[in-house]
Amino acid sequence: MSPDDSNASKSDPRVFFAAERTFLAWLRTGLALMGFGFVVARFGLFLRELAMRQPQASPAPAQTGPSLWLGTGLVALGVIVNLTAAIRHVRQVHSLAAGTWQAGRPSKLAVGIAFLLAAAGVGLAVYLVWVR
Repeated sequence: MSPDDSNASKSDPRVFFAAERTFLAWLRTGLALMGFGFVVARFGLFLRELAMRQPQASPAPAQTGPSLWLGTGLVALGVIVNLTAAIRHVRQVHSLAAGTWQAGRPSKLAVGIAFLLAAAGVGLAVYLVWVR
């Protein structure tokens, strides 16, 4: 990379905004994983309720099956994605600031939302295990 390239990207805010868009895309992915995990975990309850309404000689199973653990795993994966995205974003912005982007710094709001979503995911995972 020539010195002219580093000076050009230093004054170009598009580099920082591209990093911000990537971070937000990872947040959406983590949030979608948590939402999908919640739906999967609750699908076992739906199947149990459906089985209770069917006229059968045998009682409905008392367990929700693997959907609880699979859903909780997806919620936990969403939490990991959000935490990792926040950490990577902060590191990337610091490297941009050190190398080519003088005014770049992590978006405190975006990082705060990432940690908030991660905390919500942990709470959701605890809820899914707690309320069977």
